[in-house]
Formats: sequence, C-alpha cells, structure tokens
Amino acid sequence: MALARRSSNLLKPLSTASSSSFLNRRPFSTDDSTTITIETSVPFTGHNCEPPSRSIDTTPKELMTFFTDMALMRRMEIAADSLYKSKLIRGFCHLYDGQEAVSIGMEAAITKKDCIITAYRDHCIFLGRGGTLLESFAELMGRQAGCSRGKGGSMHFYKKDACFFGGHGIVGAQVPLGCGLAFAQKYRKEDHVTFTMYGDGAANQGQLFEALNMAALWDLPAILVCENNHYGMGTAEWRAAKSPAYYKRGDYVPGLKVDGMDAFAVKQACKFAKEHALKNGPIILEMDTYRYHGHSMSDPGSTYRTRDEISGVRQERDPIERIRKLILAHDIATEKELKDIEKLARKEVDEAIAKAKESPMPDDSELFTNVYRKGYGVESFGADRKEVRATLP
Repeated sequence: MALARRSSNLLKPLSTASSSSFLNRRPFSTDDSTTITIETSVPFTGHNCEPPSRSIDTTPKELMTFFTDMALMRRMEIAADSLYKSKLIRGFCHLYDGQEAVSIGMEAAITKKDCIITAYRDHCIFLGRGGTLLESFAELMGRQAGCSRGKGGSMHFYKKDACFFGGHGIVGAQVPLGCGLAFAQKYRKEDHVTFTMYGDGAANQGQLFEALNMAALWDLPAILVCENNHYGMGTAEWRAAKSPAYYKRGDYVPGLKVDGMDAFAVKQACKFAKEHALKNGPIILEMDTYRYHGHSMSDPGSTYRTRDEISGVRQERDPIERIRKLILAHDIATEKELKDIEKLARKEVDEAIAKAKESPMPDDSELFTNVYRKGYGVESFGADRKEVRATLP
C-alpha cells in the first residue's frame, strides 16, 4: 500500500542492515523500498566537532524492524524481572528496559565486524548482536544452553562470533579492554571500530581517562559510549559529577550528545562516530537515556526518584512509543497489527523460557574449565599440602 504522509505534532516525518527472523516471518503489505525522511527528536550537541544532520532516511521495513526488535527486548526484560522474583534467576540482574533504542540504533549503523563491549546491563546488547532468547534465558538461569554455558549469569553475556566481548561486572573496567580491542583493530589494519559502553556512574573512573588518553595518543578507532540514564545506582548524576556533560569529558577528544531514547538519533550518531573514529581516532557519545527498573533487582527504583518522573518519561520519551507513532503516522501498519507483534513477542519469550528450563545445570567439572589455558593446568592439594586432590585441566 502506498504511504500517505500525515503530519504529527510529536514527530516530523523523520535502517538496519539486517532483519531478525522474528520480523521476517510476518509479511507487511507496504512497499519496503519507500524512502521516508524523518528528523531526530532534538538536535545533536557537539564538542570539538560539527554535529551530523538531524535528517535521516529510513524505510517502512526498518521502522517495523525497530519496533519488532525493541518490543522483543522489552518483553525479555519484563520476563527476566518475573523470573528473578520467582527465584529462577539468582545473583545480580540489571535490566535494560527503557534503554532499548541505544542497542537498536547502534546496530543499525554498524556491522558484526565492529566490536562492542559493555558493563553488566548487557542482555539487550547481546540480543542485538544476534544472540537468541534461549541463550539469554538459559544464561540468566545458569543453564548449559546459556551463551556463557551457564557460568556467567546476567552480568557476563558473551558472543565472540559477533564481536560482542561481553558484559563486565567491575565498574568501568571494560573501558580499557575496549580500547585494547580498538588497538588490535588498528594493529591488524582492519576497517572496523570498537564501541566501548559505560554508564554515567562509571564516567568518573580514573581508568576511563587513562584509557582515553592512550586511545587519543595512538588515534585508536575507539568510540566511548556513555549511556547516561541519570542515576549511578541510586545517586543522581548531579550529586556525583561536578560536570555531568559527559560528552565534553574527553577535553581534547571530540564528543556528541545524543537523545538515547530516539533510535534514529542513535543510528545517525553511531554512523557519524564510526566515520570519525576510522579517520581521526576516538570520540565520545553521550546517550541521554533512562531505565525504568531500579539499578538492580534489590533496588525498587523509587526511593531516589519519584513515580511521576518515571511515568513522565514513559509518556513523553519512550523509545518504542516513538517508533509506534511514526509507523501509524505513515500508515505502515495498524494499531492492531502492532499489538499483534507485541503478543507474538510475549509468545516467543514464553517459549524460550520453557526451553531454557529444560536445559540442565552445568556439570560440577565446569568449575575448573576456562580458568587456565589448556595444557597449563595446576594440581590441587588438600589442606595438609601433601595429598593431590585433583589436577585442573
């Protein structure tokens, strides 16, 4: 069906390279090749660089892909919340609902040869890199079918074949590792970049500035992405940072402030950053975003911020609702069709959870694997230091 362009008070008439199998199973009657020009929700703000254009070209297929993938991510995180409360997920668990546009927009601008490394809020980043729901839920529940064979849990998702080098539990520690990945890319003369993600709570870490200095000194293709959800655990950014303009923190390194609740703004910014990093070295992207859940499962998320604040962001800036309004404004799909997609997401998540529950727990011997390099194991002694109890592989 041809697109009828209608005006919207909220958004002016504003692609991912790949489309998930979840989306491909559903045929749409619209012309996927039609180009739609849209504008980002707010202008970019640059530091030592000329910001990119607010105008972005997209297609009906990309809009539907964004909606479908974000709906799936949102449902996955809501389900993870329920599984944790049912004690099927143990330990730490940090949810990403509200921040989905960062993952979706970033993936739309890059390839699977570009590296991503992040902190512990990593479930949706893994899904965006091509991970499956089964791998996600199995890992969350500590099962063998998990992406880290059930040994990493919520904070340590990993997918090396898609250049996703994991979630990391030590605040800020992934930033030097990310710059190391960028060093390897430059050393091998690859035409790829590394997106090193961290939160506003980690932005004051000394190791971040040390790594950034080296990245700038050597012109590494490193893109530092600060996901500023405005609270480091329960501490508001203004209580922890004298200057919360994180995109300016690099001083001599260019920076860009982006509406992290707008998937197309994120896409445009990441495309701009990749081109910059390959030619000129590191750049900082500050994604202005928001998490709906608390910091972790032990945090209700309402003691240091009001419920009105949370509901206000949901009503005015929700990334899924932004895409929904664009789809409806351009007659790409009906409200019922979008609700059917959300129902399908719920079904896929429920099926994945059922399969994950069937996966066995790791064998006890897995305690000793992936600790030492193969062939360099050590002997384990008893308390008296005389009796050899085991030889670790």
